[in-house]
Amino acid sequence: MARSQMTASTLQALALQPLPPVSRVFVALAQIALTWEVRRTGRQSLRKLDAHLLKDIGISAQAARFEADKRFWQR
Repeated sequence: MARSQMTASTLQALALQPLPPVSRVFVALAQIALTWEVRRTGRQSLRKLDAHLLKDIGISAQAARFEADKRFWQR
């Protein structure tokens, strides 16, 4: 059956089925990679902000530098 021919209830039933163990591992790894990428790009952006913008968002230059210097895997 083509995906376009599936009913909404069929799609919902498929979405509720648990993933196989290997798929769960890959999904978990993808989530970790996405989290790391969001941290990396956010810290790069923070590093580029000037003092005026940091003041606007309520972060000191020292705090911004501390956060921007963290590795992507660090919280």
